[in-house]
Amino acid sequence: MNQKNCMVAQSGGPTVAINASLAGVIAGVAGSSVYHTIYGSLNGITGILNNDFINLTELMEKDADNLTRLAQTPAMYLGSCRYKLPNYLDDDSPYVFIFKQFADYNIEAFFYIGGNDSMDTVLKLSEYGKHIGSPVRIIGIPKTIDNDLCETDHTPGFGSAAKYIASSLLEIAHDTFIYAVKSVTIVEIMGRDAGWLTAASALARNSYNTAPHLIYLPEVPFDSEDFLLDVKRLLFERNNVIVAVSEGIRDASGNYISASEQSVDTFGHSQLSGAGKTLEFLVKEKLGVKVRSVEINVLQRCAAHLASKTDLDESFALGKKAVALSEEGVTASMVTLERVSNNPYEVSYGYAEIKHIANEARSIPLDWISPSRNDIEQPLIDYLAPLIVGEMPITYQNGLPVYMDVSHLSKH
Repeated sequence: MNQKNCMVAQSGGPTVAINASLAGVIAGVAGSSVYHTIYGSLNGITGILNNDFINLTELMEKDADNLTRLAQTPAMYLGSCRYKLPNYLDDDSPYVFIFKQFADYNIEAFFYIGGNDSMDTVLKLSEYGKHIGSPVRIIGIPKTIDNDLCETDHTPGFGSAAKYIASSLLEIAHDTFIYAVKSVTIVEIMGRDAGWLTAASALARNSYNTAPHLIYLPEVPFDSEDFLLDVKRLLFERNNVIVAVSEGIRDASGNYISASEQSVDTFGHSQLSGAGKTLEFLVKEKLGVKVRSVEINVLQRCAAHLASKTDLDESFALGKKAVALSEEGVTASMVTLERVSNNPYEVSYGYAEIKHIANEARSIPLDWISPSRNDIEQPLIDYLAPLIVGEMPITYQNGLPVYMDVSHLSKH
């Protein structure tokens, strides 16, 4: 077998845009003079370990509409995993097998689409590949609704999630304002260590709506007494107070206000639950007004009916860029977005070395958070606003969106 092939996988949490990046990779390979076939590894890196692949080149050739449909399908067509590779100096057995698979399938480039933990996998594979002198190019393609990857202006998936959150906050405001009684609504939004998603709630504000009236982010310490004073002050001014809060808010000692006891995931992250509920009970006990908490949890991740066209277009372009970079010999890197201007909004595509990205997290700059620590500043609004622009044409059948068939995932 002399033809050169490549392989792609997805991992971590789903987003609206991760399949758009996959479609971009497939399109890049289809137009390549270097690569012949692209294989998809099912369920992330574990698909390589389990010899579980899909021939994506054949799949797309069967139906010309598949590529467009794939780009508009939420979640992960190839499935996901949360598998953490060991240090190859401690145990190189999975690496030996993975690179044997690359050799058997004549893989010249491997693309891994994911967030922080996925970039850790890209780093480890790159280091091992360098250690053994492998010619396989390893390239990461960013995705995460958390928007916390370094070396890139923003991450695919975030813009669509931000659009969903802003739309939901506006709808919550409409729901809340109909009652002329004193009330507090606390909206908990995903974000363990970075508050980008919660900050996006501010995009719901318009000429008649000032909600959310308070925004609390994990980048700055959360003080319960200050929170109660903020809410109490606003209740004097208005009937309804809407609060947006990140799930990862923590006190001055760095303790999450909602962390479950001794609960961590595979990568050592605290499992959070109930920041909104914790504050709901606090308001009810201390202020004695009508209060409810709403948790925007997984819904924002796969809400393709509210996808940002900007987000999906950029995601597709990043996938194509990854293929082009691999053809140029780039490896041990992640494709990136650089903002050229806000108005008109324009970005360029490049790459950064993975060693500067893996296991790092990008937080909101402190000068983009209000001095009172309960709101955001205009530069953050200016940063966020272009990312939610544009709508995608969705095909409907029997009243529901038509997506790619993912029955192959239910068999695993």
